[in-house]
Amino acid sequence: MATENQVPSITLNNGVEIPQLGFGVFQIPPEQTEAATATALEVGYRHIDTAEMYGNEEGVGKAVRASGIPRDQIFVTSKLNNGFHEPEAALAAFDRTLETLDIDYLDLFLVHWPLPGVLDYVETWKAMEKMYEGGKVRAIGVSNFQQHHLNRLFAETTVRPAVNQIEVHPYLTQDPLRAFDREHEIATEAWSPIAQGGVLGDPVIERIARRVERTPAQVVLRWHIQRGDIVFPKSVTRSRVEENFALFDFELSDADVSDISALNKDERTGPDPDKFNYIPE
Repeated sequence: MATENQVPSITLNNGVEIPQLGFGVFQIPPEQTEAATATALEVGYRHIDTAEMYGNEEGVGKAVRASGIPRDQIFVTSKLNNGFHEPEAALAAFDRTLETLDIDYLDLFLVHWPLPGVLDYVETWKAMEKMYEGGKVRAIGVSNFQQHHLNRLFAETTVRPAVNQIEVHPYLTQDPLRAFDREHEIATEAWSPIAQGGVLGDPVIERIARRVERTPAQVVLRWHIQRGDIVFPKSVTRSRVEENFALFDFELSDADVSDISALNKDERTGPDPDKFNYIPE
């Protein structure tokens, strides 16, 4: 099995380093989150991705605090919930996230969705800049932002996002947006990296998995790693958590990477960011 020091880090545009492989807790029930996160930390993960919207920040914080691992060795990300985009509400939501996690600072805080038809994400981002200036978050970024959303931020705000977390998998490779992020020194994080399992039965991926003697999930996650994206698969099963971590003792060929990338269908498993305006009640 890989160890945590074998996981490469990516340097963000403000100098902060983020482990390229992390553990995601999306869709993990709150009552299972502490145990799942603790397992991930035991396996070697040092990057945990949560969100207020997931309802499980508390379990993440408990696992981080109980792990015995120095806080500065665990990279913790959370996200601003859609109901709190108004600037003062955003600032209060950030404080609540810190309180719920019960940690002194965040490593990364993201605007979860741009909500283009509801609120002005530029004003929300200006509140994020205040959080960053306050020193309790090491980097700020966005999630599900398209190129035109980012261009508005560049034109109207000061701090460039460190990260753009978007849906990426072999059926939605997002190459133009990833290239745009790279051009502007924004790291791309890939959510839904295996399309909720939807790509694992693809004949191309199965063929490559047989050749390299790895599982289809490992092949897809390795594809992400070699393309330079930050990825954070989730599981509540220890064997799967270990499997998802074992990505650094094999490589895909350039042809393998190209063959997987050629599977692109521009097919989303989640909402279209230009149309998604959901606000929780």
